Amino acid sequence: MSKKLLIVESPAKAKTIEKYLGEDFTVKSSYGHIRDLEKGNDLGVDVNNGYLPKYIIPSDKYKTVKELKDSAARVSEVWLATDEDREGEAISWHLCEVLGLDPRVTKRIVFHEITKNAIQKAVLSPRTVDMNTVNAQQARRVLDRLVGWELSGLLWKKVKGQLSAGRVQSVTVKLVVEREREIQAFNVTPYFKIVAQFFAKNTQGKTVTFKAESPVRFEDPAGAEGFLQKCVGANYSVNNIEVKPTRRKPAPPFTTSTLQQEASRKIGFSVNRTMSVAQKLYEEGFISYMRTDSTSLSETALQATEAEILKQYGKEYHHRRQYKTKNESAQEAHEAIRPTYFERQNVSGNRDEQRLYELIWKRTMASQMADAELEKTIVDIAISTQPSAKLVAEGEVLKFDGFLKVYIESTDDEDEDTKDMLPPLAKGQKLDLDDMTATEKFTRAPARYTEAGLVKKLEELGIGRPSTYAPTISKIMETSKGYVVKESREGEERIFQIITLKDNKLSKTKGKEITGTTKNVLYPTDMGMIVSDFLEGHFKKVMDYGFTASVEAEFDHIAEGKLEWPRMIDRFYKPFHENVEKTLKDADRASGERILGLDPASGRTLLVRMSKLGKPVIQIGTGDELEEKESPRYANLRPGQSMETISLADALESFQLPRALGEFNGEILEVNTGRYGPYVKYGSTYISLSKGEDPFETTYDRAVELVKARIEADRPLGHYQELPITKGKGRFGPFLKWAELFVNVPPKVNFDALTEAQAIELIKQKVEKEANRYIQHWPEEGIALENGRWGPFIRFKKENLKLPPLEGAKMTADQAASLSLADVKAIIEKEMPGAFDAKKAAPKGKAAGKAAPKAKKK
Repeated sequence: MSKKLLIVESPAKAKTIEKYLGEDFTVKSSYGHIRDLEKGNDLGVDVNNGYLPKYIIPSDKYKTVKELKDSAARVSEVWLATDEDREGEAISWHLCEVLGLDPRVTKRIVFHEITKNAIQKAVLSPRTVDMNTVNAQQARRVLDRLVGWELSGLLWKKVKGQLSAGRVQSVTVKLVVEREREIQAFNVTPYFKIVAQFFAKNTQGKTVTFKAESPVRFEDPAGAEGFLQKCVGANYSVNNIEVKPTRRKPAPPFTTSTLQQEASRKIGFSVNRTMSVAQKLYEEGFISYMRTDSTSLSETALQATEAEILKQYGKEYHHRRQYKTKNESAQEAHEAIRPTYFERQNVSGNRDEQRLYELIWKRTMASQMADAELEKTIVDIAISTQPSAKLVAEGEVLKFDGFLKVYIESTDDEDEDTKDMLPPLAKGQKLDLDDMTATEKFTRAPARYTEAGLVKKLEELGIGRPSTYAPTISKIMETSKGYVVKESREGEERIFQIITLKDNKLSKTKGKEITGTTKNVLYPTDMGMIVSDFLEGHFKKVMDYGFTASVEAEFDHIAEGKLEWPRMIDRFYKPFHENVEKTLKDADRASGERILGLDPASGRTLLVRMSKLGKPVIQIGTGDELEEKESPRYANLRPGQSMETISLADALESFQLPRALGEFNGEILEVNTGRYGPYVKYGSTYISLSKGEDPFETTYDRAVELVKARIEADRPLGHYQELPITKGKGRFGPFLKWAELFVNVPPKVNFDALTEAQAIELIKQKVEKEANRYIQHWPEEGIALENGRWGPFIRFKKENLKLPPLEGAKMTADQAASLSLADVKAIIEKEMPGAFDAKKAAPKGKAAGKAAPKAKKK
């Protein structure tokens, strides 16, 4: 019983730490959180009892908790060593609660890096769980659950089912939406830039050319041509030379956000990938803690960096710096992200780990190196025929590379201009002109956000913290939500004018360029725009950037012990909840409807809107324009089109489907689009096109390729109970079809190499699951009592309804089995008043609210 138990968050971390602690400690992992707020049909927070969280141990953590309890029972003392941020502190507290430990006396250690010295030093100075920090994390978790639960439920009723919203998530989507609208509203204007090429001799006596530009830009071709015309027959000479010494300073060591930004720019990592790789590097003991907004380095790190710089580059390259964190609310950790051992330039991990480690090593080393020394030269060139005008040449010479020997920081600025070296020039020197051009340029809209750019903006606004950036961005890009997509899109060809002066003669030509090309940038979807507008219209405070940042400041005050977290929640939640109730009662369904004009063929209204299925549709005909029992005509938007920018002409083109492609094996081939997207029709078979594939560009050969693949896929994989088993891929992924049963194939199973035996096993599991699904079933009424993940529930047509509690506890499956049909109907009527009233005939004009016509499900 003498051995101590130390609990950390991850098994990789446990393995590394156990090597440093010797036989006195056994190290076990909690595998992250072991408790969370109750999910399913319960809010998980008692709003009438001081916002008391209802924590449960998730079913997938039962085994872990049992193992930790067993391990704790076999030792004399339990120590906690979870991460040092708020989330880590909360995990330590949850461990105390579950394992029956007293947080006031249980030893808790923290460290910035997983090295022998750091671990052994931490063991010598343990502390206890910081309940202020725990409460700050509880406040964030509770507030985010309250906001997310209520706003998501509202969106389900007012926009579309399965949508979600959140306190930080929604303002992040708003940033992307606002940037897109800023770009769409931007007025591109042309201008002309004057560039001259002159001859001069370099230091080796060889004739070279160098560039000089007019500091004045011209707004029209007439002004640019006039300037060049005046230069005909002109003489050029050096009027003034200004030489200025300049210095460039290195960037501070990485914080979480700057690491995410630089990893995106330099090695193309998404924020999620960066954090995943950084986590592995930390757990393996290669870098310090990776969730931090501090730029400072410990004294030990400063000394180790100095030693490595002196060893590799010499004394003149070292310059000791201690950076101060600009963010006053920095609270995640107390040191920048840095290597644990500076003499190690390579790590034993995979290529991703090596690349990210190298970035961290170089940035930290550079932060402690001398400034780069440059000499900047500015040369004014006089034009004899235009005394009031001039041309300017600029150049840079690197005198001492300093930190540039190791690292150069990247930016998102595509126009960043690098200065070349100039040949030796003297004041009064005559210059020979090679040519001079006036090239038409165009003003550019703000750039769309990259993931890294969005992280930078969130940090600037004070929204979120290091631990929240990556999950927030990942959340808004989930395909099930469909708010933001990361895409690369092709640009469009643009013609520009060039006016050239050469040998005292003017000539005009035209050039071509591709404009608007993007690579891995963030676009809001139509759904993202509609949801953002809806929330902005009804919840201005929640969607306000300043308010969201002020909430983060209040979390900081809780962590400092200056504010009680239930008071903070109460101040926000009560008016927010009232607003949700008011919006639920008064707000119309948000569809983003936009009338484009009239259909020239029928004279009916042509509009674009979001259907109840969450799909943008183009519609011809509304309300009184339609005959009795007549439905509107529908078409889908083409890839790359947006509800906000599609024109009437583009919308009309979408009604040119279906397109006949020809015949194959005696059956007609055509391409069309329907409820589930574009498809090829072959006889009575419907085959979905790939995501992003445009039905207007589908060729006969492509259609035949899809048909052949379908014929091959429809060949039976095998048989079960003398019935064929076939494979297919649908909107929810790969599946098996047997009898009338569809069976999803899990990702862990190799669908392409699926065997008959594996298929039969999946079918058996599905049959068993279906048998256990129903507690009671009334198919003729469209009502069922079913077993769900969170307990029994009512399925009424397409709605899932909670069962009321019995004697203050959740109703069990056995209790649900005793309910009569009348009992169940009474519960449904209470949840959905009028659910069983006789349906009234829909008045004429309701057709505009119908969803797009169904195509056969593929």
